[in-house]
Amino acid sequence: MRHDKVDVLIIGSGASGAAVAYSLVETKMRILCLEQGDWVKPTDYPSNGRDWEARLFSDFAINPNRRARETDYPINDSNSPIKVVNFNGVGGSTIMYTAHYPRLHPSDFRVKSLDGVADDWPVDYWTLEPFFAENDRMTGVAGLAGDPAYPHHRPPLPPLPLGKTGTRYAQAMNQLGWHWWPSDSAIATEDYEGRARCINLGHCTPGCAQGAKGSADITYWPHALRAGVELRTRARVREITLDSNGMASGVIYYDADHKEHVQPAEMVIIACNGVGTPRLLLNSTSGRFPNGLANSSGLVGKNLMFHPYAHVYGYVDEPLDGNHGPPLCVWSQEFYETDKARDFVRGYIYQFNRGTGAIMEAITSTLSGRLPVGRAHHGVYRKLMNRRVGMVAAIEDLPEEHNRVTLDPLQKDSDGIPAPKIDYTIGDNSRKMLAHAIGNARTILEAAGATGIASEVPILNGGWHLLGTARMGHDPERSVVNGWGRSHDVKNLFIVDGSIWVTSGGVNPTSTIQALALYIADQIKRRLVEGTLFEN
Repeated sequence: MRHDKVDVLIIGSGASGAAVAYSLVETKMRILCLEQGDWVKPTDYPSNGRDWEARLFSDFAINPNRRARETDYPINDSNSPIKVVNFNGVGGSTIMYTAHYPRLHPSDFRVKSLDGVADDWPVDYWTLEPFFAENDRMTGVAGLAGDPAYPHHRPPLPPLPLGKTGTRYAQAMNQLGWHWWPSDSAIATEDYEGRARCINLGHCTPGCAQGAKGSADITYWPHALRAGVELRTRARVREITLDSNGMASGVIYYDADHKEHVQPAEMVIIACNGVGTPRLLLNSTSGRFPNGLANSSGLVGKNLMFHPYAHVYGYVDEPLDGNHGPPLCVWSQEFYETDKARDFVRGYIYQFNRGTGAIMEAITSTLSGRLPVGRAHHGVYRKLMNRRVGMVAAIEDLPEEHNRVTLDPLQKDSDGIPAPKIDYTIGDNSRKMLAHAIGNARTILEAAGATGIASEVPILNGGWHLLGTARMGHDPERSVVNGWGRSHDVKNLFIVDGSIWVTSGGVNPTSTIQALALYIADQIKRRLVEGTLFEN
């Protein structure tokens, strides 16, 4: 089936696809977004039922290979110590993210200049600052102004309450004299823009039935749809096509019945994340681009960055919040910036967790040998339940070309499209950083009164942050897109997701991904007015 041509075709409806669709509506162009997943009904979220933890191992598992919905695609990550985590549906992975919402730091855009590693970005923090602010307003970010780790900004909503668990962390950090601050979170602490405030239903990861969590399906998409954007679900794109002039002419996609469709477009914007985007580009081959679309640099799929995570936890002698409330309420950026006294460059953020649910505590403690089977089981379990304290350290991952996404020669999705294959190892700098983070985390937990301290390094299913595989830059030989997201090779092809990142920073990327998408949309609009959008 061949459809009428649209002005703008966006592939992917997640964090960046939603933001760019919203921003471009004022152009009055005909905009279509294709999403391979479905709308997810809030009534279907696990947090509506008492079996919410069990469903984390089935239809709401964070690992797509375990979840295996019809709308998912398989990922061969057998050659990686970190497994890819994503979600396919309207809103993308924001459906299942923790809504932890830090921004990159100003230094993150200048790591070559400051530390002599990787490359500087072609944009900086201050260029993105107004788009960070716009995104905060659209998303409804909760936080506390004045964090000394950042340039001044004022989130629109009050911060999440610390609770018993957060207060204990804060007291420990004060005792050590180390930085901590209430974290910015994409969670409504007050009724906001038609969304109800958080009522502490439980862990946020398997979807927020209350609607307090700022997933893109309930923040950007209602505005975009009311303004006339068309969102077509169950549309799995196979490849981007070219015309005789080497410009993107549209896409070929499959619907829910596996029927092939052709969708022509004047302009194509990719928003498929750091794994899905290189997969699509590498599968879009032609005589002009035999090694994948927009890949004259040979860098499509290379420089994959994950953020290796260290999880360190222990137990205290009194019940705390357990899993009541959003999982992350406090952060520390004490060790974020480069310190020349250390044996690594760059740094990491600590994200302090509330406890875990009853089933997860039982499973993890049994597997670790902490919780015995037999007569002592219940007595030990009572000393574990709701008493867990812990944190994760998100480690900056430097770009390395051997960390990459390619097409698997055998494995395919249900439409016959090759699956992505991940080849990834943790670099020496990151390994040193992980060891440093584990040692300091132990110090913090001991100051908080914890015993039985243990760690998981790296977190196996910790590939939440998919970055760097179609990097931006000024030099076409060293980057895939230019400084405002346009392909060097195909002048009407844009990328707006985390794949365009040059370096990873050490924080959760969603806030910066969306700010970048708004910035790229603004650049498109400016150049449309000037008539220079497709010029060199």
